[in-house]
Amino acid sequence: MDTRQEGTRNGGGRHSGTHHATSVEAHRAAVTELLAPLRAAGRTEQLALRDALGRGLAEDVTAPVSLPPFANSQMDGFAVSSMDMPDGGAELRVAAPVPAGAMPAPLQPGTAAPIMTGALIPAGADAVVPVEKAVPDRFPAPGTDSTVWLPATAAGTFVRSVGSDLEAGERALAAGTFLGPAQLGLLAGLGIEEVTVYQALTVLLVTTGDEVVEPGQPLPAGKIYNSNGTLLESAMRQAGLHVVRTRIATDRPEELQALVRSHAPLVDLIVTTGGVSMGAYEVVRQVLEGHGAEFLHVAMQPGGPQGIGTFDGVPFLGFPGNPVSCLVSFEMFLRPVLSGLFGSPPPRPRVRARLAHELVSPAAKHQVRRGSLQPDGTVRLEGGESSHLMHALAGSNALIHVPVGVSVLAEGDEVEVWML
Repeated sequence: MDTRQEGTRNGGGRHSGTHHATSVEAHRAAVTELLAPLRAAGRTEQLALRDALGRGLAEDVTAPVSLPPFANSQMDGFAVSSMDMPDGGAELRVAAPVPAGAMPAPLQPGTAAPIMTGALIPAGADAVVPVEKAVPDRFPAPGTDSTVWLPATAAGTFVRSVGSDLEAGERALAAGTFLGPAQLGLLAGLGIEEVTVYQALTVLLVTTGDEVVEPGQPLPAGKIYNSNGTLLESAMRQAGLHVVRTRIATDRPEELQALVRSHAPLVDLIVTTGGVSMGAYEVVRQVLEGHGAEFLHVAMQPGGPQGIGTFDGVPFLGFPGNPVSCLVSFEMFLRPVLSGLFGSPPPRPRVRARLAHELVSPAAKHQVRRGSLQPDGTVRLEGGESSHLMHALAGSNALIHVPVGVSVLAEGDEVEVWML
């Protein structure tokens, strides 16, 4: 729930201390194991290329043709035989031009054929001289009887050979590849019109808390607006998930149980925010603990309290209620696992950057801080450590990672940064 600070929720119980905390890597592996069955063979579909943007490829794709499928010109110029080109260059008779898409006649000895970019190299030619290197440096008018002087040129110059990009029979794309514009363009260039992709997962998103009200409603004293629902739904949709959002669940266990149970048969994954720590009103924990789910503390700040398991046989993940904590949980655990298992979303770009100022971190935890990567390659912290600082999150373009075992980093020290 949004109002409960992690500092209080993390206290007490066997998961409160760092001695029993689970590592980030171990919890991510547990999330992978939980969701891996959703990658079953039957959970794929065939889509036309125009509908496959943003999906993950479910099968290897083998190139049915070579790219390029024929030797062609890399430049507008003259197709020549390098054997006709002595060291000092040569005056050659101009042959019939070769436009793109045409089947040219074989090149006769002592001739040069004007050729367009992408056009088929004539038989007998093995090089192309750019038109700007010719004398005169232009193509003659069609049908005229003319000559052109060209400099010496080695075989293969400005010729795109068959299969120089990709040979027929080679693997064009591996299963699990994220299908962006470049990947779809490659498939189209191979003559492929549809691909097998993983089905998009449907996620039930439940926000809990008596203190939470929806935006647009009156805000009584002691209440807060539901930022988590919009925050996490947006992140999930951006990651290619279909999201089913429920009404806000109160802190009454029987209500939450009925709410989730009514939706569980229709979804692939259940994600809750709030109610996973050690407090007296942790409703998600009350409903699920001991009934298919466990609740633990991960050695991470923010986002230490986590829930994982199943509810009525459906995979379940419980994220903390503070807004930054729930988004960091998504970025650290759910998003990379979806990328690794299903190829969608693409992994977050990771770069190395130098801190613009000192950073202090708890040595026993993996700390994730909000930051802004600057044009000069430095990264500046945005806001403090607290997990409720939404304005600082909205002003950030990166997550700064400080691994376990590091307590102080000086200005200029290098850190790993995930671009948002």
